[in-house]
Amino acid sequence: MQQMSGSVIVPAHNESAVIAQTLAPLSDTARTGLLEVLVVCNGCTDDTAAVARSVPGIEVLEIAEASKVAALNAGDDVATRWPRLYLDADIRITPQAVAEVFDVLRSGEVLAARPASRYDTTGASRPVRSYYRARARIPQFGDALWGAGAYGLNEAGHVRIGRFPAVTGDDLWVDQQFNRTEKAVVPTEPTLVATPRDSRSLIRTLRRVYQGTNDQPGGSSSGRSLKTVLTSVRGPRSAIDTSVYVAFALAGRRRGRTQVRWERDESSRSG
Repeated sequence: MQQMSGSVIVPAHNESAVIAQTLAPLSDTARTGLLEVLVVCNGCTDDTAAVARSVPGIEVLEIAEASKVAALNAGDDVATRWPRLYLDADIRITPQAVAEVFDVLRSGEVLAARPASRYDTTGASRPVRSYYRARARIPQFGDALWGAGAYGLNEAGHVRIGRFPAVTGDDLWVDQQFNRTEKAVVPTEPTLVATPRDSRSLIRTLRRVYQGTNDQPGGSSSGRSLKTVLTSVRGPRSAIDTSVYVAFALAGRRRGRTQVRWERDESSRSG
């Protein structure tokens, strides 16, 4: 295994249903001191902190503000190691994948990197599965730092971004701070990103995503994504998937034109 030393920062807001399964694979490495894992519970009203503390080797910090970026900054304030991986509380990643990302970041060849990722559509409806099959055919989604639920920075990369600003999509914002030669997607065992299970939940997720995109200085690239998926049709099944993708994308954009409160997908967090 590659050299492991580094920090993993996990912002968590009312994530008691999923936090244990996220932390369990990292527990042994953290317990032996090879990895620093910090869970930053922000504005939690459930027992996320208690569940996280029950996992051996995990450090827990609690802040009153329910804000992911506040949690990221709080984690940075107490973390002691480089590189750093910022991991969503519902994402499953292996210690080997963490080590491989850290190894690339430690080499200094890039400033930012993320592991490979795979969408887990277990339990999802047919339209949701169709949407993600079409989405998987869009190359630019596979090259960006966002969308995997995890991204990492070495110390020089963090100097570039400074403190996390008050944006909806932190991963998209971080991605925009680096050019193509300064970031990488490492061919690790993929992280597992649980998708929404039903159409309504997917539209809510897309509404949040598009709102976050609109908040970014670079604006939206969804028009280019739609063009790419339309040109990727190769047969009847991919045509159906593309039609479903376009319908969901338009529904998410239409509902996302007005300012909305932050929403996350709860369907993938249910039993």
